[in-house]
Amino acid sequence: MQSQINAFIAYLKNEKNFSSHTLTAYNNDVRSFIDYLNREGLNIETFSYQNARGYLVYLYDQKLTRSSVSRKISSLKTFYRFIQLDKDALNPFDALVHPKKEQYLPAFFYEEEMAQLFAEIDQGKPLHKRDQLILELLYATGARVSELVNLKLQDIDEEMMVIKLLGKGNKERIVPFGSFALKSLRNYFPVRQQYAHDHDYLLINSRGEPLTTRGVRYILDQVIMRAGNVSEIHPHKLRHTFATHLLNEGADLRTVQDLLGHVNLSTTGRYTHVTKEHLRQTYLNAHPRA
Repeated sequence: MQSQINAFIAYLKNEKNFSSHTLTAYNNDVRSFIDYLNREGLNIETFSYQNARGYLVYLYDQKLTRSSVSRKISSLKTFYRFIQLDKDALNPFDALVHPKKEQYLPAFFYEEEMAQLFAEIDQGKPLHKRDQLILELLYATGARVSELVNLKLQDIDEEMMVIKLLGKGNKERIVPFGSFALKSLRNYFPVRQQYAHDHDYLLINSRGEPLTTRGVRYILDQVIMRAGNVSEIHPHKLRHTFATHLLNEGADLRTVQDLLGHVNLSTTGRYTHVTKEHLRQTYLNAHPRA
């Protein structure tokens, strides 16, 4: 079974171009399922639709969110499709109804909060110009943290003020950035030259090595601790802020979709719920009978 799991993960990586985060999730989902089979005395070859319904009940008993349960079902459906030699055989997970995902409104920062975050970067740190650049780029481009840490020097065009990001499924997109990010970029280059070792990644840690996603999260945590009265921060919240502020200022949904690298417009559409407060305020200020 171990060899089948390894082959499955290799298939997802090489053929499907899944991200490292998704690969980890699918790997964990399959291994948890195998552990369940062993505990229940079930066999993967004879596992039936009725057994799959029992597993679904088991997942709900674990108090998992509906989105987590839905992903696990997708993982196992894909896994069964991969290991089945008889392609006409019934996939026990095919007929399961995916639970509807919870509808969360994306959390975002108000403009005043963003200004406070920039003001609270520790100027006493040797790499504070790097920290400034991280915050500027996340807010200016809506990049995922994985896209940010994989950004290389050759992916940046200072003259055109654009960067090339490699998103999910190895899909490239070009995203513009503004004058504040450009200034932070140019202030950071001498610092990078002083610390960096022999590599071309843009962001570095104190040892001169490429910065990791965990490193970015630690840096942002330090910023939020200094800010005090600003709510919690994480890289995706800055991505949400990027999208929300663009829509609030009149950007159309399709443009924001392209900038974020969303495959489906419905994914971007959730930000319209957040911006309804802006519409309400505009209505109250503009309508004669409001």
